[in-house]
Amino acid sequence: MQQLQTHKTLTLMFAAYAVSLGRFTMAFMPHNLCLRLPQKASTTTRSAAAVVVSKNILAVTTRLMAITSSSQDSTNSSSSSSKSSDSDTTTTSNLVHGRIPLGSLTCLDSRAIVDNLDLVLSHLKSRRASEETLSAANLIHSRNNERVSLIQMRDAALQTRNEQSKIIGQLMKQGPSSDEEKVQEAKKLSQAAADEASLAETKLAQLEEETNALLAGIPNLLEDVVPDGDSDKDNQEVEKWGHVESLPTKLGWPTDGSFIPKWHDDVAMSLNGWKAENAVAFSGARFVALSGHVARLERAISSFFLDMHVTQHGYTEVSVPYVVGRSALEGTSQLPKFEEDLFRISSKSHQCNGEDAFLIPTAEVPLTNMHRECILEESDLPISYVALTPCFRAEAGSYGRDTRGLIRTHQFHKVELVKITTSDTSMQQHEELTRHAQACLEALELPYRKVRLCSGDIGFSARHCYDLEVWLPGSQEYREISSCSNTGDFQARRMNLRYRPNAATAADSDSDSSGKKKAAKNKKPKPAFCHTINGSGLAVGRTLLAVLENYQMPDGSVVVPEVLRPYMGGLDVLKAASPSAATANSSEK
Repeated sequence: MQQLQTHKTLTLMFAAYAVSLGRFTMAFMPHNLCLRLPQKASTTTRSAAAVVVSKNILAVTTRLMAITSSSQDSTNSSSSSSKSSDSDTTTTSNLVHGRIPLGSLTCLDSRAIVDNLDLVLSHLKSRRASEETLSAANLIHSRNNERVSLIQMRDAALQTRNEQSKIIGQLMKQGPSSDEEKVQEAKKLSQAAADEASLAETKLAQLEEETNALLAGIPNLLEDVVPDGDSDKDNQEVEKWGHVESLPTKLGWPTDGSFIPKWHDDVAMSLNGWKAENAVAFSGARFVALSGHVARLERAISSFFLDMHVTQHGYTEVSVPYVVGRSALEGTSQLPKFEEDLFRISSKSHQCNGEDAFLIPTAEVPLTNMHRECILEESDLPISYVALTPCFRAEAGSYGRDTRGLIRTHQFHKVELVKITTSDTSMQQHEELTRHAQACLEALELPYRKVRLCSGDIGFSARHCYDLEVWLPGSQEYREISSCSNTGDFQARRMNLRYRPNAATAADSDSDSSGKKKAAKNKKPKPAFCHTINGSGLAVGRTLLAVLENYQMPDGSVVVPEVLRPYMGGLDVLKAASPSAATANSSEK
């Protein structure tokens, strides 16, 4: 311990002496010698003085570095074993779900990675991130020294330029008697310093661009409540609503095993409303067409959801474009990492303000970008938006999965919920939005469960995410119907979406020299990044298939849920088509 203290003391002495030497050096830099040496001193004299100063600094610095290095070596050798054991103890005792807890760290930017590399890496490993992603974080951290050096180089050059400009001004004030040689020399030094500053600035901009590109591929940090896991099999069930036998009992399904629930596509076919083969003929695989009562039921579901969120939950309905530019998708973090999952529009056909254009994968993109590059007022938050849109997804990584029915298609309708709020209310608003999505399922009396996604299954931009999984009797399983994510300020930073906190009046209780209290000062808070929350409320296609499967009857008809009947013109049952019509429907090419 005493050796460690000695090392710290020597280090402080070295730092203090280095500062003094730095000041001494600045006084005798060649471009200042004309002011420090006698007027008649020659150039050779000035150069010699600078060399002497440099040699003295180098000698003293070398001696000090040798002393501190020796002290550090002895300290390291005596304490390395204890440091190692202390580190191991701290690491194992403080981990949450196998990773370092967030603590006071609230955002993920380059500074967070530089200052908290171990924490960031532990979260990336918890997410089962690729080696490429881990390397990107390490590279951002290692290149910080280069960034600091460039900043110091630029600032030093700018200081030199300013000093030489001041010298030029002083010399010019002397009028005709000024030394033209000195003026030209100062101008030359000023220009050289300006060029050096410009070069450093250019390198800084390039480094910043490269760092941002690396940062764009790094996913969000995780809330401490997120469990560790590899896949959806490790997700944590939070609650379960309804019983899978409740609706069958209410509808009077046979209990003797004579009735086996059908898949939704078979149910829709019995209603003569399933036109999947027709759609495939002109659009290709993973596209579906619906008709008749089935198409009307889909529209009824979407209208019911919109009305529920607007009238009961206080959302503002928004009609948004279905085409967005690259920067909008970068803001919500679908780009650059997930471009292969998007439908891109040919640049010859259309561009968005000169950018690549894409069909929206979800209304989350246009809704969240409604306020990009804006500073909102805290008093106007939270903002709650809802929109019904088609969603277009290439599903590049899902080849061979869920090829049947409406589970996974390239185009589907979804009612999207988005909240823009403050950091203080972020968690509360996330819970509230999730509850609004749950209310939709409960109104339809569909059994579901709520799960918290594990670290290996959670989305790229989410800090914390709930999935709602609805019961499907046809396949006898729960399937995702909504995903509700809190992204913190992850998206807001990318789209520069901020809010100005409410102004606070801080009274300074200190007294001035007369004994009177100082007047209160109005402090103007700096803008802070918003937090964004999004979720499905709900996916319309998956709700349709859940209704078809849960409300089917043995005779092929489908009971209309009570809350949807006003949207179906009062219909309470969708009757099955005649056997000949159903057969014709199934054999259409």
